[in-house]
Parts: sequence; structure tokens; C-alpha cells
Amino acid sequence: MTRTIRRMRFAARPVRVTGPLLLIAGLAGCNAMQIPEVSRFVEPELAVSDAGDALQTAAVSGGCFATDSTPAVIETRTEQVQVTQPVLAEDGAVITPATYNTVTDTRIVKDRQDVIVQTVCPGEMSPQFIASLQRALHVRGFYAGAITAELDRPTRAAVRKFQGAEGLPTTALSLAAAKRLGLAVYSREEATGG
Repeated sequence: MTRTIRRMRFAARPVRVTGPLLLIAGLAGCNAMQIPEVSRFVEPELAVSDAGDALQTAAVSGGCFATDSTPAVIETRTEQVQVTQPVLAEDGAVITPATYNTVTDTRIVKDRQDVIVQTVCPGEMSPQFIASLQRALHVRGFYAGAITAELDRPTRAAVRKFQGAEGLPTTALSLAAAKRLGLAVYSREEATGG
């Protein structure tokens, strides 16, 4: 009996790499990777400034400022005050009901405040800038009007709502709010955290 031995040759086929294999290969090399340190933007404070501090900042920075008055916060309370007691029969039935007076009390919770706000300079408030402002406010749910590229009453109301949520209820667009909306450039110090 004669045996014939055949040699088989296998041709190299490309291996198909799937998602799980890539994930495993990627995770295997994670120990050697260094995560770079990324600086964060220093978010500008969106708050009411004391007039003296704002004027001092204006003298140093040379930026643009606007004055505005924040509205007073007024609280109205309405109460029902009992004037007479009800008259009851022996069996508990009401013969004469109680009488009440309505008393309304209004008080100022927070006084009106004059504020000075660092703003975007008027020369930068072009129709394109205002249209971008309206789009940015619309995306965040503060502006529902048409994009008119005009700083009209609905746009100012949307600016007040956006800034008011951060404690600055004014219609003057602050520079800090413009930065948060992506409409103004951060300074190098704000970008590097230094």
C-alpha cells in the first residue's frame, strides 16, 4: 500500500476586525496612554455688580458698560380672615354661617436696583450679531419669535429671561452672557484658567 501525502497550502485571507475586537485591542493599550491635562474655560460671573466695582473695572479694562434698573420684587398675599363665628343648632346644623373678610397685603421683597453691566460694545451689535443672539436664545428656549436681526422688545425680553435665570434680570446683554451663548470671545486668561 502506498501512501500519498499531500501538502496543502493555505492562502492568507484578510481578517475581518469587528467592533468588539477593536474595543479589546484599544483597551489593551490604555495603560500606556497618558491623558493630557486640558484647561477649562473660566465661566464669567453673570451677576449684578456693585456700581463702584463696575466703574473701577471700566476704568481698567476700557470695555463697554450699560446702566439698567432691575425691577423690584413685589409679593402680594391674600388671606381670608374670619370675622364672626358660625351659629350652630344643638344637632350641629349651621344656623348662621361664619363670615369672612378678604385681606390683601402687598410688600416689596427686594427693592429696585440700579446696576452697571459690562456689555458687548455697540459697534459689535450688527444685524448678524443680533440674528445670532436670537438663534442662540431660541435654541435654549428663551426666544420664540422670528429671526429679525433687530434688538426688539421680544429679543430684549428673552435676554432678560436668560440672564435673569442667572441672577441678572436686565435687558442689556452682558459680555458674560454673550460668552456663554457663544457670541463673544473668551480672553486668554479665561481660556487658560490663569
